[in-house]
Amino acid sequence: MTLVNEKQNAGSYAVDFNGEGLPSGVYFYRLEAGELSETKRMILLK
Repeated sequence: MTLVNEKQNAGSYAVDFNGEGLPSGVYFYRLEAGELSETKRMILLK
């Protein structure tokens, strides 16, 4: 699932995530900014 896939100017941003169609579990998400790419873990509990 892609939440945002566009170039944005520097600043703070917020994105709403709705996991209604996903089961509870551990998910991984990736943040990319130029040369930087970071993968984090998210736990979704229902």
